[in-house]
Amino acid sequence: MRIAVYVPLLLSLLAPLRARLLSQRCEPRLATWLLTASSLVLGTASMISLGLLAATGLIRVPQLADLGHWSSHSAQRDSPTELSIALVAGLLLGGAVLAAVRMLWRRARTLAAAAMDAACMPARDGLVVMEDEAPDAYALPGLPGRVVVSTGMLHTLHETEHDILLVHERAHLTAHHYAFVAVAQLGAAANPLLRPLATAVTYTIERWADENAATATGDRTRVARTVGKAALAARRTPARIRVTGAALGILGHRGRFAGPGPVPRRVAALLAPPLGRHPALTAATAAVLTAATITTAEAAHDLHLLLQTVGAWS
Repeated sequence: MRIAVYVPLLLSLLAPLRARLLSQRCEPRLATWLLTASSLVLGTASMISLGLLAATGLIRVPQLADLGHWSSHSAQRDSPTELSIALVAGLLLGGAVLAAVRMLWRRARTLAAAAMDAACMPARDGLVVMEDEAPDAYALPGLPGRVVVSTGMLHTLHETEHDILLVHERAHLTAHHYAFVAVAQLGAAANPLLRPLATAVTYTIERWADENAATATGDRTRVARTVGKAALAARRTPARIRVTGAALGILGHRGRFAGPGPVPRRVAALLAPPLGRHPALTAATAAVLTAATITTAEAAHDLHLLLQTVGAWS
């Protein structure tokens, strides 16, 4: 437990590197899955590790030790963790739990509101056209979901580019991209070190939708041109109009790992050959998540043995 309990926290320090490699070198659908899984597994493992560290401090308190029929004296002697570290871990765990619960509550409310809005929107083939000169387009989750496009965005794009925009936005709905973002952000809420992974997911879901559009049209250059025009037009849209997308976390933002902004990177990726699955990165990610899982389980087992030991001396 002296070493294993810290491994998930140390692996979290590599989040910026993993975010950069997966988002830039791996096929976007696979990258999204790997990034989301990394955020969820490492976020969960980190919280468990903090809980295990905090528990080694709790069993030193005589009143709490009596409740579990443990010897606080034996716990102080045999505990592998300093009391100061256990106290800090407990404080961090409390903050992580509050942040995760707050994020879940806000996201659930936003999704419920989006579903209600979608249900109230009259649509033709799932498409809603808003009379608004501000260029905007987004996917609104619901049962069923809606693709919402403003007249301003339709006027900005050429008629031949409308289909590309619709394929892109429908890809967000059919692949449930908002769920990937929510899960990745949940892991980042539990462990702020994982925020680069959540930021990367908001980029890779856009790349995933871009590639869907490129596959549907067979013209990567035309998709790149449409993406550039639509994104630049949407940036001029007032923030108050883009409330839904921002609340769902599906508009994306620029992170430290990103280098150039996301739109130029998306356009450059479309003008280049499609990325492959990159087995080496997949294997490396699987190894990291396996290591985090095994070491967390080992630390939990060691704590169980410690509790048995201090219980024997009670």
